[in-house]
Parts: sequence; C-alpha cells; structure tokens
Amino acid sequence: MATAIRPATGKIGIGSAISRVDGVEKVTGTARYAAEHPVADMLYGFIVDATIAKGRIVAIDEAAARAVPGVVEVISHLNRPHVAWTDHSYKDELKVPGSPFRPLYDDMIQFNQQPIVLVVAETFEAARYAASLIEVSYEAKAHNTNFEVALAEKYLPKKKRNTYVPPKARGDAAQAFIDAPLKVAGDYRLAPEHHNPMEMFGSTVEWHGDGAITVHDKTQGSQGVQAYIASIFGFSKSKVRVLNPYVGGGFGSGLRPQHQVFLAVLAAKMLERSVRVTMTRQQMFSHAYRPQAIQSTSLGAETTGKLVSIRNEATTSTSRYEDNMENVVTWGLMNYDCPNADANYTVAQVDTATSADMRAPGAATGMTLFEMAVDEMAYEAKVDPLEFRRINYSSIDAMNAVPYTSKALREAYDEGAAAFGWAERSPEPRSMRDGSELIGWGCATGMWDAQFAKTAASAKLSANGALEVACATSDIGTGTYTVMTLVAADTLGLPPEQITARLGDSDLPASPVEGGSWAAASAGAAVQLACQAVAKKLVKAAGRIAGQPLGEAGFDDLVFEDGCIVLKDAPTVRVPFGEAMRAADLEVIEEQETAAPGFGDMWRGLHKSKNTHSAIFAEVRVDEELGVVRVTRVVNAVAAGRIINPKTARSQILGGVVMGIGMALHEETFSDHRLGRWMNHNYAEYHIPAHADVEEIEVIFVDEPDPEVTPLGVKGLGEIGIVGTAAAVANAIYHATGKRVRSLPITIDKLLT
Repeated sequence: MATAIRPATGKIGIGSAISRVDGVEKVTGTARYAAEHPVADMLYGFIVDATIAKGRIVAIDEAAARAVPGVVEVISHLNRPHVAWTDHSYKDELKVPGSPFRPLYDDMIQFNQQPIVLVVAETFEAARYAASLIEVSYEAKAHNTNFEVALAEKYLPKKKRNTYVPPKARGDAAQAFIDAPLKVAGDYRLAPEHHNPMEMFGSTVEWHGDGAITVHDKTQGSQGVQAYIASIFGFSKSKVRVLNPYVGGGFGSGLRPQHQVFLAVLAAKMLERSVRVTMTRQQMFSHAYRPQAIQSTSLGAETTGKLVSIRNEATTSTSRYEDNMENVVTWGLMNYDCPNADANYTVAQVDTATSADMRAPGAATGMTLFEMAVDEMAYEAKVDPLEFRRINYSSIDAMNAVPYTSKALREAYDEGAAAFGWAERSPEPRSMRDGSELIGWGCATGMWDAQFAKTAASAKLSANGALEVACATSDIGTGTYTVMTLVAADTLGLPPEQITARLGDSDLPASPVEGGSWAAASAGAAVQLACQAVAKKLVKAAGRIAGQPLGEAGFDDLVFEDGCIVLKDAPTVRVPFGEAMRAADLEVIEEQETAAPGFGDMWRGLHKSKNTHSAIFAEVRVDEELGVVRVTRVVNAVAAGRIINPKTARSQILGGVVMGIGMALHEETFSDHRLGRWMNHNYAEYHIPAHADVEEIEVIFVDEPDPEVTPLGVKGLGEIGIVGTAAAVANAIYHATGKRVRSLPITIDKLLT
C-alpha cells in the first residue's frame, strides 16, 4: 500500500521552516524501500552481466548454476517468455530518440555489463552464487569506448526524431571574434560521472495470480513504470500497480525504468511467483551516467570587458542505439548581453549504455564549463570576475530576445558577494596565502529552468478535521511530502498534524516523472487547486447553517484558518469546518483537480523565459607543494522565486553544492578501453566528497516575487545548487595557483604537471 505520512506539529503555511514530515520514518528505519517489502513465498533474482562491449553470445553454460540447491530457473534470451518486439513498446516517458534497450531480447551485446542472464533462486545467496558459475562464450566485435576517438564521427541527429532545438544565433559571432581586441578560446572538458544514490536499484514484484501484479520499484515515476510494464508484457494497465513511496535518491537515474524492473516482472510472469531483483553497487554502473563532454568556447571582448562575441560548441557522449541529447550550449547565450553569439551541439557514439540526465542535465555541464571560460576572459580583460559579469549582465533572455518572468541575479551577486567578503579579494593570482597554502577566491553564475508540468491531485476532508492530499508524484528526498503538506495547510488553514500526504503510487492522481525541479511547483499547484475546490464546497455547505453566519459573503471575502471559515472583515465570525459539513450532512468532501500550463489565469508568463539564477562564491586552499585542494568556504545566493519551506530548501542547495564540489575535484568514471568496461565501479575507487571534504557552506535565498512563473510562484531548487558550483571552485583554484585547468575534475596530477 502507499505510505501515508503524518507530520509533527509545525508553523502553518507556505514559507514555514518545518522539518520533513517523513523524517522520523526515514531516520528510524520504518520507511520501506523497494527491496525491503516482505512478501510471502518470494524468489530472488541475480543478474549476470556481459563481459565484452560488443558482439554476440555464442553459448551459455548453465549446468553448474542449475545444480546449486535452491535454484529455480536460469533465464536468458534462449528461454524467456514472449515480450513486445517493437521499439515503440519499450519507449518510456522520456522518449529518447533511437531504439530503447531491450533486456534479454536476443544474443547481441551492445555494452559491457549488459544484463544477459537472470538466475532465480529461493534465496538471494543461492542466486548470487549460482550466477557466479554461469559460463558465457562470445563472438566479440571491435568496439570503442574512447570519447576522444568518437569525436571524429560526431553528428547532430536527424531533426525528424529529435526534440533538441538548436539555439538561436545573433549577429556575426565569427567575424566579431576575429575583430575583437581581446580573445579567449579553449576546449573545456567534463569526465563521465555515474549516479550513485544511496538506494541501489531494486524491484519487488508481488504476483497475485489473477493477472495482476504489484511492483515496488526504485523509480522517479510510478506511472511511467506502470505504462512501461503494461506495454512490454501485455498486462492490462489497471492490473499493474507500481509503488515508490520512498526513494533513496535518484539524481535522474530513475527517470527511466531500469532493467532490474524488467527482469523482475519477466521472471514473475514466467514462474508465476513473486520475485525480487536488486543491483549491486557495481551493477549501478551498468546503465545511466552523465555524458562525457567537450565544450569549445570562444569569447571576444572590448578592452573594457564588454563581450562582443560568444561562440559555443559542445559534444556529449551517447550510446550506439539511442541519441541522448541535453541543453548544453544555450546557457551563456541566454544569460549574457552580447550582440554576436552562436552555438552548435552534437553527440558522439560510444559502446556504452545510453548516457542520461543527471542533476541539472545540460546546465551542470554547459553552464559550468562556460563560466570557466568567462573567468578566463575576465582575467584577460583585467577586470574583476564579478564586475565582468555585471558589465555583461542581460536583464532579458538574450538568446530568445524575450523578458524573464523574473531575474534577481544582480541581487544574488550583491548579497552573495557581501556575505562572502568578495571586496577584500586580492586580484592577482597567487597573491593570497596562509603559510604553505595558497588561497583562492572564485565566483560563477548558475542558471536552470523553472518548469511546470501538468499534474493532478486530490484532497479529502473529513468532518473530524483530518485532511488527506494525494498525488502520484515521487519524493526522491527533495521534500515533496512536506511541500504537499505545507501547501494544503496554507490553503485550508489546517495545522500540519491534521494533514496526511500520500504519493508514490500509480493509482493516485496523474503526475509526470519527478525531475527537472518541477515537482514542488507542479504537485504543489495541483494540491492547492484541489484544496481550493474543497474550500468552495465548505463555503457552500456553510450556507446551510441556520441563520447563515457568513451572510452574503463571497469566496473572496473569506479566509480559512484554524479549521474555520472566517470573514475577512469580521474575523470574530468563524464557522468550523465540522459545523459546516454537518449542516450539509457531509461526512467527507473530496475533490480532484489538475494544474497545467495555461490553466485559467494562473499562467500569465507564457511568452517569457522562466529560470532560476544563482551567484556562487568559493574559497579554496591549495597546498603549494602537494597540490591538495580544500574547499573551505562556499556562499551560494539563489534567486528561485517563492520558497515553500526554507529549511528543506536550504538542504536542497547544500546537496547541490556538495555535488558541485564532487564535480570540481572528485567525480570521474574511468574506462578500460581495451575491455570497454568501467574500471572504478565501486565506492572505494569512484570518489565523491566525504564529510572531511565539505566545510562551510552558506545558502542565501534572494527575495524574488514572481506571480507569473508558476501558479505558486515557485521555481524549484533540486538542480540550481549544482549549476556553476564546480566553475566557482575551478576559478578559485586558478586565483590561488595561477594554473588554469580546463578539464573537470581538477585532480592533483593536473596541478602538479
């Protein structure tokens, strides 16, 4: 069943800093994740991965595995039950152009670590041991996992099946660059990074024996997985229920159904038993990852620091079978005032699984690398890096020549600089030190979309004052339970402890996959509409009370607080919800509403750009002899519209900053190109920031009222915290050392050579 969350008592309403309403369940271990649900008579599946990058399977020796006590079945392309065969049937909600990966479909190998066999047993231990005994013979073909080699065949996919829209050019950027007094041009690189959420991918499929299944899945979208399963396996959609009330982190890895849910459902259907399939940490490297990237940026400027030319060209990695594309090259063209600008974007195929969205996809890559180039130009012009950004500030979306619904980036610059103490910065590289440590200060700009997606929600008010709000959306740790609770509390004036939020259930009102920082704005708006509909029913019910205490008051003449309908102009006149419902002989009032772009008068910013912005300031200390970098201070000033919960909002930015530090100094997946296999596929060798790597982080939310961006004025915070953070760190390293490194992460070897 979907989990219902009840919060602790807290201050009512949007803007209240309350703790997560699901916090107690998570820290006490009572929250159950996808692979933790107890199911009777359940089997366990363990995945066997391919050990070549390209070719075909010649033979599978299963004898030793089948001899292991407890093994029930060994499933491969040789004996799997029927599944859909068209590409269309495997398309998920993201609709990535190309041919989606089809597990166990045939004998072809498309990437190393591709799942090729599922061993199913009565215990996990038996399944894992038996899987180790599977012997597979291959006919290997030539492969390439080297992105630098793949660049020779980079391309722009055909527009017919591609949703990517090329950026709008302006002026003559090529000639303006030639004529510019000051020039900076370089190739900026980002290494591939893998999602490593705390919860690994797992699926528990309950077989009900009547053509119905319940699937507990690690996903960012229960209804997307429901549609995927029904399409491939021929189940009636009404017979497939997907639950994900708790998700232990996603960062984009759960936007698409991953292969463990396919395999678990396949085994359950074949054996007519409940089945659980989980991935190991090593197998978490067998699918989605942030694409490797190269961005060639050329900037031309006047001696005053005014930009006259921006040229931006990027290529990112994708698989052989799908064209994963991101919005990489547009951010600088949008953000900076420059009369001449153009950009181009291509992809290059390598023999890996398809790259994928990872926190702030496109912007975390493109804006970060662009901000490193901007820093170079500021030094070339001998202008303070922050002042350079002010000189080239654009109050409109410069690429599309339209206004923003709001842009408080100037205020973010000012407030962030003041908090950081930027005015005390010594401008020359290597001019600040403390003993053997060189000190550097760097800044950067962040930018992300403020998105809003069609979402439905229901609200159910009982006569005893209890309210339940529900939506199929997910909470991947971002605080959606709390957002729904606060919006409901704000709309109906009930204390949070009387509100129950339900989510993560495909049976609930429709919601898109959770991602892109749109969940708070979208689910929040839907909850608000549903609660407003309940409120209108309450007012109508109050009209049945003898004596009509509210008189002829219209809906706009009323407020809702402390479980009562209150006259604005006479606040002592109060009608309790229960009294109104009893007068109308109602035990329950239940309403469902859908919020969508263009809904009524709530979407007035139709012809404007909708974005969040941030100003990031970083301090680093670099050991002059050893090249060891410490990030000792970060100030991130964020302009993101209305903040629903400052406490959880701050946590979102803190997490993004830490991930940005990882991008700057730690995260990098290495491939052994001879094998076409990721080498550091574990936490021991894939480095992420640890506690000792993270010191002082200050988060500032800039006041930015915006009634046009989304119905609640909310812009979303999941992504903006990471965008530009790595650039601020890289720029600080240059200020400290005088050594410009154009590839991330900046590891010790790059500073010592």
